[in-house]
Amino acid sequence: MIADRPHDLVLVGATGFTGGLTADYLAAHADPGTRWALAGRDRAKLEAVRDRLAAARPALAGLPLLHADATDPASLEAVAGAARVVITTVGPYVRHGEPLVAACARAGTDYVDLTGEPTFVDRMYVRHHERAVRTGARIVHACGFDSIPHDLGAYFTVKHLPEGVPLHVEGFVRARGDASGGTLHSAVGVFADLPGMMRAERERGRVERRPAGRRIRMSRRPVPRSGIAGGWTLPLPSIDPRIVTRSAAALDRYGPDFSYGHYIAVKRLTTAAGMVAGSGAAVALAQLPPTRALLLGLRAPGAGPSAAQRARNWFSVKFVGEGGGRRVVTEVAGGDPGYGETAKMLAESALSLAHDDLPETAGQVTTATAMGDALIARLTKAGLTFRVLEDTAVS
Repeated sequence: MIADRPHDLVLVGATGFTGGLTADYLAAHADPGTRWALAGRDRAKLEAVRDRLAAARPALAGLPLLHADATDPASLEAVAGAARVVITTVGPYVRHGEPLVAACARAGTDYVDLTGEPTFVDRMYVRHHERAVRTGARIVHACGFDSIPHDLGAYFTVKHLPEGVPLHVEGFVRARGDASGGTLHSAVGVFADLPGMMRAERERGRVERRPAGRRIRMSRRPVPRSGIAGGWTLPLPSIDPRIVTRSAAALDRYGPDFSYGHYIAVKRLTTAAGMVAGSGAAVALAQLPPTRALLLGLRAPGAGPSAAQRARNWFSVKFVGEGGGRRVVTEVAGGDPGYGETAKMLAESALSLAHDDLPETAGQVTTATAMGDALIARLTKAGLTFRVLEDTAVS
């Protein structure tokens, strides 16, 4: 029985940058009585993480340490079999992530990660969703800044709109943040294999069931300038709108006809132009091995912004939802998006799966589908903001 397993949570990747922040958060904020452990390849590095945690909280001196190596399937089977929930921060996920997903799907173990890699998520759906459905495992990807503020923000917005009517929601992202080495390497991997990403999306489309009698789609209509967003906007081709529309497909509350548009907002037109040029250059450089190596050399995996740098960072995602004669404007906001808040969101997602009374779900599911209101309540208590800015009747 899963309830008899020795660990409620196992954190794989605690010796990395974001993994270390996640370990810090669990040490300070895990629900009382949570039985958790650290896992990774290097015992000495794991011991160093445990020593750091125990220096502030001596009770953690005996925190269990488990061996987990992506190249050693038996070690991952052992970790999955010993845990109710596994957290992993080991990326790039398309390169290192599948063996742990497979182990959790086989063992009926809940799984959370912070990937923003569409190729990985689609491949995991095709290869492991049905097995996870049979075993009862909840496979929840994108439990960091990709894509919790957007997924739960759209869900929060929809819940303030009328039921049973067509709904349209737009999300506008503003943020200040820095990139770690792991994030850089994941992004370059996505840029370098755009054809592979499209193939994975098509393969998923051939096997994924669509909701009967309902229409769910991503909106790509241009919104050049928005007063709500506070400046110029550009479509943001991240994993986030895919996650939002998958939640909409799974939950009838999104209505019979739901569309979602996702945008980044900047104050100046010149900044928008620079972002377009910079993104195009990064994609071009990622196509050839020599220039790809230059991009990857900008920051090594395991490196990231300092605490002082993270303290200056912030994010705000504003949503405009319309339908059934109502217009609602909401906001999800917090601090450092890429690391401080991502570690918080990842840890609280795992704690929610371990401890909260949640809807019955299984297979590859989203945060809104699997945790919804319970996770919003946790994140609000932890310091993120979910609020309604405007709620008006429209003709």
